[in-house]
Amino acid sequence: MIGGNPFAGEVSINLDGKRRTLKLTLGSLAELEATMTGDSIVSLISRFEDGQFNTEDVVRLLLAGLRGGGWEGTGHDLLDANIEGGPAQAIRAAALLLNRSFAIPAT
Repeated sequence: MIGGNPFAGEVSINLDGKRRTLKLTLGSLAELEATMTGDSIVSLISRFEDGQFNTEDVVRLLLAGLRGGGWEGTGHDLLDANIEGGPAQAIRAAALLLNRSFAIPAT
């Protein structure tokens, strides 16, 4: 189940049996962009919109969101973690995180 506060740009997932909040903050976005080696957030958004994203995009985005939500794990921790709902849920959470972070929610 994906939850979170759409008005705050938040998405929630269950990671290793614990509910975690994902949020893209300025710090987590800067960290994300630093790992993208010449790529940009705009390109990442475009790949998701076009369905051309890859696993690395999903992992980087989830990690940035988790860090923005206060999680102190590493990329390796995320790769070893159990996300309730599996890879499909991870992809949905990543896409929803981008949407909630960069779109104005309907009222």
